[in-house]
Amino acid sequence: MKLIENYRLPAVWHPDYSFEFSSKHRFPMSKFQLLYRYLESSETLHKMQLHQPDRVLMSDLLRAHDCEYVEAFIHNRLDKKALRRLGVPWSEGLLNRTLLSPAGTIRTVELALEHGVSCHLAGGTHHAHRNFASGFCIFNDMAIAALKAVENWGVESVLIFDLDVHQGDGTAAILHDCPNIHTVSIHCEKNFPVRKQSSSIDIGLPVGLGDEEYLAMVDSTLQMAMNSFQPDLVIYDAGVDVFVDDPLGRLNITAEGLRQRERNVLGALYGEVPIATVIGGGYDDDREALSIRHAMVVESALELWERDV
Repeated sequence: MKLIENYRLPAVWHPDYSFEFSSKHRFPMSKFQLLYRYLESSETLHKMQLHQPDRVLMSDLLRAHDCEYVEAFIHNRLDKKALRRLGVPWSEGLLNRTLLSPAGTIRTVELALEHGVSCHLAGGTHHAHRNFASGFCIFNDMAIAALKAVENWGVESVLIFDLDVHQGDGTAAILHDCPNIHTVSIHCEKNFPVRKQSSSIDIGLPVGLGDEEYLAMVDSTLQMAMNSFQPDLVIYDAGVDVFVDDPLGRLNITAEGLRQRERNVLGALYGEVPIATVIGGGYDDDREALSIRHAMVVESALELWERDV
């Protein structure tokens, strides 16, 4: 494994991931900045090598999305119905972060392939479909990055391991006919979206599931996916909306359970296959506490990174 400057964990972030946005809105736009600040205050940030993405290339967006839809969003031509389905108001700030974040996940994948692991302090927009936005998600960063890895970088098998509490419906739909990319979604079955898509593996969990049963299901499903698909790259969506008090969750996973999940998943993969992590969903009204939960995947990756250096 190649190590980067000063043996620091590679990660990707941009200050424009958060922008001026209503604090009353369900989507916690401030969490990306708060995550950065938490990592800075906990002295984790100085152990990381941060990379800032430029805006995503149109050619990369069109790997996963229809041109007409991309142009309509960029030029603020989505109709009212499409904007309601998106769930956030169009603005120049939203446009800017929406063009930055997919490039951030592409860069995270590139760094993971080079160094073994890398963390994106954003990403996981798994409800975005080929030709429409949904559930706060506009462009599907994981699908875009996975397609680029296969088409441009010679990766033969990609596993997208999605542990957000909501099914990765957009990712599954976009990649349904891509034999080199395998989608796994472990989610609360009775939750958004109502209309599920067909992932390579779908595990629908019952409302109220707790730590022990959840962690066992995650571990066994990951092992099954690794054996079945033998990936050369894993993109891990570490959504924290499985947390017991998340207003959009409906599972009963504790903070201790979340941290154990990150250690289990990354521990099973690290050194075996390159891992690119994204933070996925999390909607707690306590934005500071939310940022700490999102940091767990980064902290777990750093534990493994420092073990080897």
